[in-house]
Amino acid sequence: MLRNSTRRWLAGLGVAGALVAASATPAFAEGAKTKLGVYTPDMTIAAGSAGAYPDVILSASAPVVLPAGLTVQYDYTDLAGKVTVQEEQDSGSDCTSPSAGLVTCTIHHEYPLEEDTNFGGFFQVIVAPTAEAKDGDNGTLTVTLSGPGLESVSHDAKVRIGEGVDLNAGPRTKLSLAPGTKFTAPLKVSNVGEHTAKGASVVFMNDHGLNADTHYRNCTYVGDALRSCQFTEDLPAGATFGATLPYILGKDTFAPGLKYGEMLWMTPAEFEDYQRYLDRRGFNLGEPGTDGKLRLTEQNKAVRGVQADTEPGNNWSSLEVTVTGENSTDLEAIGAKLSGKAGDKVRAAVGVRNNGPATLDYSRGDSSITYMTLDVPEGTSAVTVPRNCAPIKGDTWSEPGKPGERHYQCYFETFLKAGDESVMEFELRIDKVIPNATGLVKVNVPCPCDGGFDKDLKPANDTAKLVVNANGGQGGGGDDGTLPITGASTGLIAGLGALLLAAGVGGYLVAKRRRTRFVA
Repeated sequence: MLRNSTRRWLAGLGVAGALVAASATPAFAEGAKTKLGVYTPDMTIAAGSAGAYPDVILSASAPVVLPAGLTVQYDYTDLAGKVTVQEEQDSGSDCTSPSAGLVTCTIHHEYPLEEDTNFGGFFQVIVAPTAEAKDGDNGTLTVTLSGPGLESVSHDAKVRIGEGVDLNAGPRTKLSLAPGTKFTAPLKVSNVGEHTAKGASVVFMNDHGLNADTHYRNCTYVGDALRSCQFTEDLPAGATFGATLPYILGKDTFAPGLKYGEMLWMTPAEFEDYQRYLDRRGFNLGEPGTDGKLRLTEQNKAVRGVQADTEPGNNWSSLEVTVTGENSTDLEAIGAKLSGKAGDKVRAAVGVRNNGPATLDYSRGDSSITYMTLDVPEGTSAVTVPRNCAPIKGDTWSEPGKPGERHYQCYFETFLKAGDESVMEFELRIDKVIPNATGLVKVNVPCPCDGGFDKDLKPANDTAKLVVNANGGQGGGGDDGTLPITGASTGLIAGLGALLLAAGVGGYLVAKRRRTRFVA
């Protein structure tokens, strides 16, 4: 199921999509060694509503510890008379208003920033429409990041006021199916507000294996993964509309197990905000289908500018599939054969191959599909070590990525498709030529961490050799002499493990992936 933090994100104007990732490039301050960026997505706020939380997404070109005294300033002078920005009552945030139209919030402790982080949760401020705000009002909210020793950087977000509507998703659907089974799931939305909704959009966050069996032209897909649908039909107040979605549970679905999907509704204006956010961040929702149009049909009758949802907490529903039967997989360790003379540096690409038949997807738990240990061969030293590998000695763990040690334990990503492999590269220095110097690569090893795989179909191939100067000859590639030693090939996937984007009330959260941490 979704973790609590994800559920909190989705409880706002919940929008979540697992997308194909490209590079993310917010505006950066150029003066410092480490470039910082700040970004706040555009917002559409319902007139007469309580307002929305603006999300402040910070990013850095390299890991950095942000100093105490970091400030985020909200400048809404361009929106005077249309909105207010106020600290949420009893939020505990340290925010002040030095002058009309400005709110400044401060963090009084250091904060490590390793990747994109949403700071909206630190500063509980609300952008709320005034009583005079009306449909069509708009302006700019400027968010500025600054702090001791930092060059300030700003971003302008567009804020719009829209007519309030209230979309309500249908109930959860529960099914029990075997891999390879075709099935259908309902798609339902009700307008429980007072105004006609001028169209609607829905974004899907489906686990790998919940494959679309039809690709509609008003929906978008990444491969067989359904990502979004757009509807132009008016939804009168009090009416309920629905459609039927055809799926097939992938043959590579692990069984027994569970698969989940979420469906999250929004107004067309809110979807426009979301699309601009995705464009800015270098992500996309896939390509339109070609199999005709999916239509919403009215299921009960009731007694139409820019719109926003007044109660986003009821916008999402879910699909839960209990996967029956037995369908596991074989994970195989990947070793390497290397050669060189004393003083040479050689690269060893070692890792794991999923021989199938099942794909492993631990994205919702955000944990490694398996854990690996590597013993460095005698006569060599590890000079470059992946950051997802840490030296271990007994029960003692050292700093991840630390070179020069003899024994390492590593974690992988959260997803490995059947037929794919995931390898990581160690750079070794040959200190002394020792024929057949051998280290072992082992997968499916125990770890005091989340995740890991214990249903392997062929444990005998969980160990492979890393051989340096086999018989004094010119070593080839992998354990069978065929694996190249210069790269890695984990398939890019459009699954929850690849990327989770979530939209909060009036803004969007980049879910900061919890990297697996090695603990003693």
